[in-house]
Amino acid sequence: MGNLNLEEAFAVFGGKPANRLHSVSAMSSAGDEMILGCLAARFRHPARGILRYEDSLSRETSRVAELRSLGEHLTRARDGDLPIRMIVINETPDAAGKLTRVIHVRIDLIGKLIEFDGERFVVDFTRKVEPARGAARK
Repeated sequence: MGNLNLEEAFAVFGGKPANRLHSVSAMSSAGDEMILGCLAARFRHPARGILRYEDSLSRETSRVAELRSLGEHLTRARDGDLPIRMIVINETPDAAGKLTRVIHVRIDLIGKLIEFDGERFVVDFTRKVEPARGAARK
């Protein structure tokens, strides 16, 4: 799913951003998943099948409320061992230097917070494991 606005992207995972233009995280309405807005430039592949996102809370100090909220959401994800859902934000400058955002979601990936020291955080995303066909459902 591409070319969404931030509200639409968070809604895909059942969340609502506190700030419709600048939020970088939210919790799902059930509170059982964290939703993270990830800058495309901060991804890397440390191993086959893993897409790693690394960032820090002090990266953008002009958005204090959003970063405080991100810290709270990361703490909840860490303490509750919650899965993390991904919104990808790709920012590119146009000819005049103004940033253009393209936002899409990755519904096929689930993240796990592997490090959060109150400042720096690392999330590893892997493909969702689908139940085998014909497997008994509970």
